[in-house]
Amino acid sequence: MEFVFVVPRGDLFPDSYPHGLVPFGEDCSLESFQQAVVEHGFFVERARAEVEPTWKQIIPYTALMRGGDVFLVRRLKKGGEARLHDKLSIGIGGHINPIDLPSEGPRDPIAAATTRELEEELNVDGTWTSAPLGVLNDDTNPVGAVHVGFVQVIQLEGDACVRETDQLEGDWTSLEELARLAESGANFETWSSLLLPHLSAALPDPLPTA
Repeated sequence: MEFVFVVPRGDLFPDSYPHGLVPFGEDCSLESFQQAVVEHGFFVERARAEVEPTWKQIIPYTALMRGGDVFLVRRLKKGGEARLHDKLSIGIGGHINPIDLPSEGPRDPIAAATTRELEEELNVDGTWTSAPLGVLNDDTNPVGAVHVGFVQVIQLEGDACVRETDQLEGDWTSLEELARLAESGANFETWSSLLLPHLSAALPDPLPTA
Protein backbone atom coordinates (compact mmCIF):
# COMPACT_ATOMS: atom_id res chain seq x y z
CA MET A 1 0.00 0.00 0.00
CA GLU A 2 1.42 3.37 -1.04
CA PHE A 3 1.19 6.39 1.24
CA VAL A 4 1.37 9.90 -0.25
CA PHE A 5 1.82 13.35 1.25
CA VAL A 6 -1.21 15.65 1.25
CA VAL A 7 -2.13 19.08 2.59
CA PRO A 8 -5.74 20.15 3.18
CA ARG A 9 -6.88 22.36 0.32
CA GLY A 10 -8.03 25.12 2.68
CA ASP A 11 -4.58 25.39 4.26
CA LEU A 12 -2.86 25.71 0.88
CA PHE A 13 -5.43 28.05 -0.65
CA PRO A 14 -7.23 29.91 2.14
CA ASP A 15 -8.57 32.70 -0.09
CA SER A 16 -9.16 31.31 -3.59
CA TYR A 17 -8.28 28.37 -5.82
CA PRO A 18 -5.78 29.40 -8.52
CA HIS A 19 -5.73 27.98 -12.02
CA GLY A 20 -2.62 27.32 -14.06
CA LEU A 21 0.85 28.32 -12.96
CA VAL A 22 0.97 31.05 -10.32
CA PRO A 23 4.57 32.28 -9.91
CA PHE A 24 5.81 32.77 -6.38
CA GLY A 25 5.56 36.43 -5.40
CA GLU A 26 3.01 38.81 -3.99
CA ASP A 27 -0.04 36.81 -5.07
CA CYS A 28 1.43 33.45 -4.05
CA SER A 29 3.99 33.40 -1.28
CA LEU A 30 6.67 30.72 -1.28
CA GLU A 31 6.95 31.10 2.49
CA SER A 32 3.20 30.56 2.99
CA PHE A 33 3.22 27.45 0.80
CA GLN A 34 6.19 25.99 2.68
CA GLN A 35 4.57 26.82 6.02
CA ALA A 36 1.38 24.99 4.99
CA VAL A 37 3.44 21.95 3.98
CA VAL A 38 5.38 21.87 7.25
CA GLU A 39 2.45 22.58 9.59
CA HIS A 40 -0.48 20.83 7.94
CA GLY A 41 0.88 18.08 5.68
CA PHE A 42 0.42 14.39 6.46
CA PHE A 43 0.56 10.98 4.80
CA VAL A 44 -2.50 9.02 3.76
CA GLU A 45 -3.26 5.99 1.63
CA ARG A 46 -2.99 6.95 -2.02
CA ALA A 47 -6.29 5.23 -2.85
CA ARG A 48 -8.08 7.57 -0.44
CA ALA A 49 -6.18 10.65 -1.60
CA GLU A 50 -7.11 10.04 -5.24
CA VAL A 51 -10.83 10.49 -4.50
CA GLU A 52 -10.67 13.24 -1.87
CA PRO A 53 -10.50 16.76 -3.39
CA THR A 54 -10.41 18.41 0.04
CA TRP A 55 -6.79 17.18 0.16
CA LYS A 56 -4.12 18.16 -2.31
CA GLN A 57 -1.34 15.68 -3.07
CA ILE A 58 1.89 17.70 -3.29
CA ILE A 59 3.86 16.87 -6.45
CA PRO A 60 7.40 18.26 -6.89
CA TYR A 61 7.35 19.08 -10.62
CA THR A 62 10.78 19.94 -11.98
CA ALA A 63 11.69 21.32 -15.40
CA LEU A 64 15.27 20.38 -16.27
CA MET A 65 16.89 23.04 -18.45
CA ARG A 66 20.29 23.46 -20.08
CA GLY A 67 20.51 27.03 -21.30
CA GLY A 68 17.56 27.44 -23.67
CA ASP A 69 16.88 23.70 -23.98
CA VAL A 70 14.43 21.67 -21.91
CA PHE A 71 14.48 17.92 -21.24
CA LEU A 72 11.30 16.60 -22.85
CA VAL A 73 10.00 13.12 -22.02
CA ARG A 74 7.23 10.92 -23.36
CA ARG A 75 5.58 8.57 -20.91
CA LEU A 76 5.38 5.03 -22.29
CA LYS A 77 2.61 2.52 -21.71
CA LYS A 78 4.64 0.55 -19.16
CA GLY A 79 4.66 3.55 -16.83
CA GLY A 80 2.73 3.34 -13.59
CA GLU A 81 0.13 6.07 -14.23
CA ALA A 82 -2.16 4.94 -17.04
CA ARG A 83 -3.76 8.38 -17.34
CA LEU A 84 -0.40 9.78 -18.54
CA HIS A 85 0.50 7.12 -21.12
CA ASP A 86 1.84 8.52 -24.43
CA LYS A 87 1.78 12.07 -23.15
CA LEU A 88 4.66 14.53 -23.47
CA SER A 89 6.00 16.15 -20.32
CA ILE A 90 8.52 18.83 -19.38
CA GLY A 91 8.11 18.07 -15.67
CA ILE A 92 9.99 15.38 -13.78
CA GLY A 93 8.35 14.44 -10.53
CA GLY A 94 5.91 12.31 -8.64
CA HIS A 95 4.26 11.70 -5.31
CA ILE A 96 5.99 12.36 -2.01
CA ASN A 97 6.40 9.18 0.04
CA PRO A 98 7.27 8.66 3.73
CA ILE A 99 10.91 7.96 2.84
CA ASP A 100 11.21 11.62 1.79
CA LEU A 101 10.35 13.06 5.20
CA PRO A 102 13.45 14.48 6.97
CA SER A 103 14.43 12.68 10.17
CA GLU A 104 15.07 16.03 11.85
CA GLY A 105 14.37 19.70 11.26
CA PRO A 106 11.28 21.13 9.50
CA ARG A 107 8.80 18.57 8.13
CA ASP A 108 9.34 19.61 4.51
CA PRO A 109 9.88 16.56 2.26
CA ILE A 110 9.88 18.41 -1.08
CA ALA A 111 13.66 18.66 -1.57
CA ALA A 112 14.24 14.97 -0.82
CA ALA A 113 11.36 13.90 -3.06
CA THR A 114 12.67 16.09 -5.88
CA THR A 115 16.11 14.47 -5.75
CA ARG A 116 14.67 10.96 -5.47
CA GLU A 117 12.40 11.40 -8.48
CA LEU A 118 15.21 12.83 -10.61
CA GLU A 119 17.51 9.96 -9.70
CA GLU A 120 14.79 7.35 -10.34
CA GLU A 121 13.82 8.66 -13.77
CA LEU A 122 17.02 10.18 -15.18
CA ASN A 123 20.79 9.83 -15.22
CA VAL A 124 22.02 13.37 -14.58
CA ASP A 125 25.70 14.13 -15.04
CA GLY A 126 26.98 17.55 -13.99
CA THR A 127 26.19 20.33 -11.57
CA TRP A 128 22.93 22.19 -11.24
CA THR A 129 21.16 25.01 -9.48
CA SER A 130 17.49 24.77 -8.51
CA ALA A 131 14.99 27.58 -8.09
CA PRO A 132 11.30 27.42 -7.11
CA LEU A 133 9.05 28.88 -9.80
CA GLY A 134 5.46 28.66 -8.57
CA VAL A 135 2.38 26.60 -7.85
CA LEU A 136 0.56 24.64 -10.56
CA ASN A 137 -3.12 23.97 -9.97
CA ASP A 138 -5.87 22.73 -12.28
CA ASP A 139 -9.23 21.77 -10.80
CA THR A 140 -10.93 21.26 -14.17
CA ASN A 141 -10.42 17.49 -14.23
CA PRO A 142 -10.49 14.67 -11.63
CA VAL A 143 -6.69 14.20 -11.68
CA GLY A 144 -5.88 17.87 -11.22
CA ALA A 145 -8.52 18.27 -8.53
CA VAL A 146 -6.53 16.11 -6.10
CA HIS A 147 -2.98 17.24 -6.98
CA VAL A 148 -0.98 20.46 -6.83
CA GLY A 149 2.44 21.00 -8.37
CA PHE A 150 5.37 22.64 -6.63
CA VAL A 151 7.17 23.80 -9.75
CA GLN A 152 10.94 24.14 -9.82
CA VAL A 153 13.46 24.83 -12.56
CA ILE A 154 16.87 23.18 -12.52
CA GLN A 155 19.59 24.70 -14.68
CA LEU A 156 22.05 21.95 -15.50
CA GLU A 157 25.66 22.25 -16.55
CA GLY A 158 26.17 18.81 -17.99
CA ASP A 159 23.94 16.22 -19.60
CA ALA A 160 21.01 13.95 -18.82
CA CYS A 161 19.37 10.87 -20.26
CA VAL A 162 16.47 8.63 -19.34
CA ARG A 163 17.18 5.94 -16.76
CA GLU A 164 13.74 4.26 -16.80
CA THR A 165 13.87 3.42 -20.51
CA ASP A 166 10.97 0.97 -20.16
CA GLN A 167 8.74 3.79 -18.92
CA LEU A 168 10.12 6.95 -20.54
CA GLU A 169 11.90 8.25 -23.58
CA GLY A 170 13.39 11.72 -23.70
CA ASP A 171 15.91 14.19 -25.03
CA TRP A 172 16.82 17.88 -25.01
CA THR A 173 14.45 20.11 -26.98
CA SER A 174 14.61 23.85 -27.61
CA LEU A 175 11.95 26.19 -26.28
CA GLU A 176 11.18 27.14 -29.87
CA GLU A 177 10.54 23.51 -30.83
CA LEU A 178 8.39 22.99 -27.73
CA ALA A 179 6.29 26.01 -28.69
CA ARG A 180 5.92 24.62 -32.22
CA LEU A 181 4.83 21.25 -30.86
CA ALA A 182 2.26 22.89 -28.59
CA GLU A 183 0.86 24.98 -31.43
CA SER A 184 0.55 21.87 -33.62
CA GLY A 185 -1.54 20.08 -30.99
CA ALA A 186 1.07 17.68 -29.61
CA ASN A 187 -0.12 15.45 -26.79
CA PHE A 188 1.28 17.33 -23.78
CA GLU A 189 0.03 16.47 -20.33
CA THR A 190 -2.09 19.29 -18.91
CA TRP A 191 0.44 20.56 -16.38
CA SER A 192 3.18 20.77 -19.00
CA SER A 193 0.96 22.75 -21.36
CA LEU A 194 0.21 25.17 -18.51
CA LEU A 195 3.88 25.50 -17.54
CA LEU A 196 5.40 25.84 -21.01
CA PRO A 197 4.54 29.53 -21.62
CA HIS A 198 6.37 30.48 -18.40
CA LEU A 199 9.68 28.73 -19.03
CA SER A 200 11.28 31.56 -20.99
CA ALA A 201 11.26 33.59 -17.76
CA ALA A 202 13.54 30.95 -16.22
CA LEU A 203 16.29 31.37 -18.81
CA PRO A 204 19.64 32.46 -17.36
CA ASP A 205 20.54 36.10 -17.88
CA PRO A 206 22.93 36.61 -20.81
CA LEU A 207 26.50 37.43 -19.97
CA PRO A 208 27.32 41.16 -20.32
CA THR A 209 29.16 42.08 -23.48
CA ALA A 210 32.39 44.02 -23.39
